[in-house]
Amino acid sequence: MLPRGQAASVGPVELLERIEELSVLCDRLAEVSEQARGRLVLVQGEAGIGKTAVLRAFCDGLDRSVRVLWAACDPLFTPRPLGPLLDLARATGGELRARVESGTKPHDVAAALIAQLDSPAPTVLVLEDLHWADEATLDVVRLVARRVESVRALLVISYRDERLHGAHQLRIVLGELSGVGPVTRLELAGLSREAVAALAERSTIDPDELYEKTIGNPFFVTETLAAGAEQVPPTVRDAVLARVARLTAAGQAVLESVAIVPQRAEIWLLEALSEGALEGLDECLSSGMLRPELDGVAFRHELARLAVEQSLAPDRMVILHRRAIAALERPTLGAPDYARLAHHAEAAGDAAAVLRFAPEAAVWASALGAHREAEAQYSRALRVGDRIAPEARADLLERFANECYFTDMREQGLGALDEALMIHRKLGNALKQGEMQQLRGRMMACSGRIGEAKVIFAEAIELLEPLPHGRELARAYSCLSEATMLCSEAEETIKWGTLGSALAERVGDAEALALGLNSLGMIEMYRGLPEGREKLERSLEVAKKADLPIEVGRAYLNLMAALGNAHDYVTQDQYAEVTIDYCRAYGLEAWLRYAICGQANSHLVQGRWTEAAEAAASVVNAPPSAVVGPRTWALCELGLVRARRGDPEYWPLLDEALEAARTINELQYLAMVAAVRAEAAWLEGRPAAVGPDTESAFTLALELRAPLYIGELACWRWRAGLLSDAPPDAEEVYRLQIDGHTEQVVSFWRERGHPYEAALALLDSREPDALRQALDELRALGATPAAAIVTRRLRELGERRLPRGPRPQTRANPHGLTARELQVLPLLAEGLRNAEIAQRLIVSQKTVDHHVSAILRKLGVRTRGEAAAQATRLGMA
Repeated sequence: MLPRGQAASVGPVELLERIEELSVLCDRLAEVSEQARGRLVLVQGEAGIGKTAVLRAFCDGLDRSVRVLWAACDPLFTPRPLGPLLDLARATGGELRARVESGTKPHDVAAALIAQLDSPAPTVLVLEDLHWADEATLDVVRLVARRVESVRALLVISYRDERLHGAHQLRIVLGELSGVGPVTRLELAGLSREAVAALAERSTIDPDELYEKTIGNPFFVTETLAAGAEQVPPTVRDAVLARVARLTAAGQAVLESVAIVPQRAEIWLLEALSEGALEGLDECLSSGMLRPELDGVAFRHELARLAVEQSLAPDRMVILHRRAIAALERPTLGAPDYARLAHHAEAAGDAAAVLRFAPEAAVWASALGAHREAEAQYSRALRVGDRIAPEARADLLERFANECYFTDMREQGLGALDEALMIHRKLGNALKQGEMQQLRGRMMACSGRIGEAKVIFAEAIELLEPLPHGRELARAYSCLSEATMLCSEAEETIKWGTLGSALAERVGDAEALALGLNSLGMIEMYRGLPEGREKLERSLEVAKKADLPIEVGRAYLNLMAALGNAHDYVTQDQYAEVTIDYCRAYGLEAWLRYAICGQANSHLVQGRWTEAAEAAASVVNAPPSAVVGPRTWALCELGLVRARRGDPEYWPLLDEALEAARTINELQYLAMVAAVRAEAAWLEGRPAAVGPDTESAFTLALELRAPLYIGELACWRWRAGLLSDAPPDAEEVYRLQIDGHTEQVVSFWRERGHPYEAALALLDSREPDALRQALDELRALGATPAAAIVTRRLRELGERRLPRGPRPQTRANPHGLTARELQVLPLLAEGLRNAEIAQRLIVSQKTVDHHVSAILRKLGVRTRGEAAAQATRLGMA
């Protein structure tokens, strides 16, 4: 490693203070070559910090036997779906190009990309500026990153960390990638004062002033020096424009043309923009303002492009964007790119062009599973669509709302449907009114507003029944069936589900049929009827055949839920990965969170508590969502893991879950939260709290005759001494437990792989041998509070010489961190340095150094960033 201030050669330019980062990249590539296993490197830093320079220096220095593939995301207002992969596919050709250009789904593109990377020689794949990536590209990255270890490739992803606001989709992806095999994170810092002084050696600018004003940002430093100014310009924009001013008029004209084309201007497009006047192009390239890029040219940095673009006079900008529209409508190769056309149409202020191109771009984006981009394109059209015909505007509103249903913009979608409903009322179109009401109800139901949704569905049926019966009425019947199923209203579910399925069969509507079968199947499985699973599987088959992603996702989720309610978590595990992969591939965000919660619950029940905590924490730590169900579920799971282990801070999670469950007001959430809170109180030795925590949910479960919820809540109330006999409608295993049939209950739970429930059944016994067995099993699980209860009972029975459990300071976490290490870890996750942690904890920095080293070793990670990510996944940050 070179000392600070020393440089690595990058062509004619010196790359300062990046030897360490280049060494890490070389090490990861060496591992790929030696072990024939892929690696993932995440490169982060602010704009201008030198991410591209480092990656280009790394790739330029590679042996010719290493294949380099490079793609970058577009800084468009609304990104092109699969934008960076389009360029990559054109460079590689073959199956990848065929899949990308045909508009196939992300999982197919990911499979083709993995196949492209699967070669005997190592490959470096660089994906630049992922903060600009569209939803479909992020889905591909997720899938490829999870499989990169299967190929001989180094996947390098760069992004700007300062652009990742709380709800940014890349933040979620990065959280998921943290758990994908060995991940290396490189965070680039600014240049040191010495390096800035070395660069400014031949300049008249004061190096200290240059450093203070640029904070060592390499791009600002080099632009300032290249501008030849006597003092440091106040902004990057001023530095760039000072360089532009030194070019000839022809060079400036070329720069202006390139500036209105984000990422790269193809030569044929540049000719059209400049009307053939390209004599200034060589000057721009030789000055370093532009660089060659595939079949075109691009600015050396996006900050420079923005500076030039923002300096354009309004009339000049409109002229250039209009020329871009005219050229892109008739490209020299391939079909028109509607996303690019919509971008230039909006920039030109051409409302008619926006209405031509944005809906087309939205259709393409939706087909690729990039629903956020589709949503943005429809929104773009609606902003200028106030003068179009009412029917056309209502159609745009409905399409926009459908995309909102896929993503997390339920309130915006409801607003759009409200406006569309008003339009159809004015037009007197009862059929479309009924359809809009049905869509409004579905949006409300998905947001947890089930009571309102039932009323809306009933209104839709009232509007549609007097009309000729068609798909709209079939869907309204099936939607009401789903809403009543979620409320555990069995008879109503059967009534409306039967009507919906029968009408759907008659009119040939797969969506209504899949939904109706789904609701009927769930109710039958709740009742323990085997034909319920057959209906759910048929619902899945119908939805797949008709290519209905929402209904496929719903069928998968309900199969997982039904299998969980039947305590068949082994089979549920088989569906979990398939469901998660499907939801990711098709952009079903809310469904994905439900699926992750289902998988977390499976881990929890089967004793894999660390995995359960990681999965639940990924949902709890995700950006806020209008769909509150998954978060409520995840709060319960994470809180329950902490309570069972004796970890701190579970009541805040369970209090939030209680408030959310009351808002949703569905039995499944009310009962779930009540059971978890009852267990937490019981583990703390507070049986008196079990009654108030379970009273209302238990009463509702009895009223709705829901066996699972009756049984689970009755069992906790029995443990708290609130009842002595099992309610007649309770699920059999809970009736057996309350009635004292310990052996049968233990056998039931063990056959299904539920170690904690089996141990609790033993704990309910008063037999010393059974209690000793429960103690061993609970300690093996790390269930410290429950083990303490067993120990007390054994001592009450006169038992002595009980084995000691783990030391108190290490048993409350899965990695054996000490109490002090548990204090250090959250501060480390906050990004504090060792000196700052020492000051916060009032200890020496040397002590903190030792604690941090121990934490890294125990967590099995190499960097502070990886430790922070691991702490977040485990819910320990």
